[in-house]
Amino acid sequence: MSRSTRVVWERRTRAPGDRPRVIVIGAGMAGMSMGCYGQMSGLETRIFESHVLPGGCCTAWAREGYLFDYCLDWLNGTAPGNHANQVWQELGALDGKAITRFEEMNRVVSTDGREVTFYTDPDRLQAELEACSPADADRIRAFCADLRRFLKLELHPFLWPTPLMPWREKLKLARQVLPALRLFARTAKQMTDFTDTLSDPFLATAMRNMFYQDPQNFAVIPFHYTMAEAHKGNVGLPQGGSLGLARSVEERYYTLGGRIDFRARVARVLVEDGRAVGVELRNGERHYADHVVSACDTLTTVNKMLGGEYTNPRLEELFTEVLPDHEQLYPSVVSVFVGFRGDVPADEPPSTTYLLDDEDLARLPGVLQRSVVVHLRSRLIDGLAPEGRSLIQCTYFSDYDTWKGLRSTDRRAYWDLKERLGAFVREFLERRFPGIDERVEVVQVATPATTERYTGNHRGSILGWKSPRADDLVEALVAKDRLALPGLSGFHLAGQWVGSGGVLRAAASGRFAAQYVCRELGVPFRAEVSGGTEPWHPGKLGDLPQLDTSERPRAARPTARTTRT
Repeated sequence: MSRSTRVVWERRTRAPGDRPRVIVIGAGMAGMSMGCYGQMSGLETRIFESHVLPGGCCTAWAREGYLFDYCLDWLNGTAPGNHANQVWQELGALDGKAITRFEEMNRVVSTDGREVTFYTDPDRLQAELEACSPADADRIRAFCADLRRFLKLELHPFLWPTPLMPWREKLKLARQVLPALRLFARTAKQMTDFTDTLSDPFLATAMRNMFYQDPQNFAVIPFHYTMAEAHKGNVGLPQGGSLGLARSVEERYYTLGGRIDFRARVARVLVEDGRAVGVELRNGERHYADHVVSACDTLTTVNKMLGGEYTNPRLEELFTEVLPDHEQLYPSVVSVFVGFRGDVPADEPPSTTYLLDDEDLARLPGVLQRSVVVHLRSRLIDGLAPEGRSLIQCTYFSDYDTWKGLRSTDRRAYWDLKERLGAFVREFLERRFPGIDERVEVVQVATPATTERYTGNHRGSILGWKSPRADDLVEALVAKDRLALPGLSGFHLAGQWVGSGGVLRAAASGRFAAQYVCRELGVPFRAEVSGGTEPWHPGKLGDLPQLDTSERPRAARPTARTTRT
């Protein structure tokens, strides 16, 4: 299976009866999804991964008994009976797991103490918002009426790329979409267009931070869609969290006979006569296959692994026109994890966005918005803290250049800045939960530079694009270009940069890529539900990296209570 000594895939001429070999670059959710569906369809797949863990951004790491779960706030597809859930059932991602449901998505608290809670139930939400701002009752009722309309929809386009969707499924989709066209047109406007009509400035700000922080150029649709799915139980948080999700898919892949080579960084894709024939690793090893799928950072793939020789008009527009405008990318995130003895009051909600005054704002390096989010992670995910302990994760949208530039030019100043940020977060939490500071045992700071270093994601972006223009181009990459590059056969793309971000979309992009690969190789595409029933337990997380502190400058080493990545 996969952790053995590396065996080189030599060049070969495929004989009748030989299974087609497919190399996948990257063991993130897209790469493992491609591998699973490839194995189900009778291909012989192999994944090369530069890191020591699967999952890409869907990951966690350990320190002093605490597990720092980095990615999942919620997962689409946690309720049975829909296509989103079917993807996870096929990948074994939810096998044996309990699901935490959301009655409320978030609470927003102003600097003067006003607060509002965003319930997933439209009736409770309407009552809460009207109590917050009676003057905006008409606009609130209209917003919640549209939310109720979304509850009646079942839109989960995750099983087939549009060109391969069966006609019966297209008809089913049309029967849902056509009657809802006016709803879609009304909610396609940006959230800021809606909140600008509200008379209460606090409510307007709070609604833009419904999902922790303000994504800025999001339409109203994803707010309604996610809240509706959460109310139906189809947006939840699976037991095991981020790394648990990745480990479950990894286990499914191994069970299907797949192989992952960790610490195996691909340097370039080998191309002969306009066809991808394999990969060369950074150590010089060459591995050959009948097909190659890149499920890692697409910009790195096109510019480095393929030497800039293969692209298409849509990728060109994405990378030369959309990408330079950093407002079109989902922002990078800073996470500060705080592990401590005991817990906070039982009535404290799992997630709160605190709006900040000027003094606090000035102490958040690279901050992009006037807010910080406090997640009670160990309330939502079992096993993140030792017995009798708890874990809080504080996050905020942050400028990538602040962190990357400092880490590249002055490593000691970089660590010192993280130390000061950790100290501020402790002070901030002490104000909200008096007495917590003396119970703190560990502080861990992860920056956009951390994300880029461990995942390779461009500018440390964990969700990729957030631009309507980019969404249209990505849709065309899937439907028109079929995740391929002109002039290069035997090669496909997958991942967040060609799947619009998010864990489910990454997994779906792997499924789509597998369908296109099977079509090109003349192999029937097959998918089947995992059917695993073994209850989830923390032992399934496997070996966890204990991140070392050796690269920190000696004169600026952390105290015993503060660590970093």
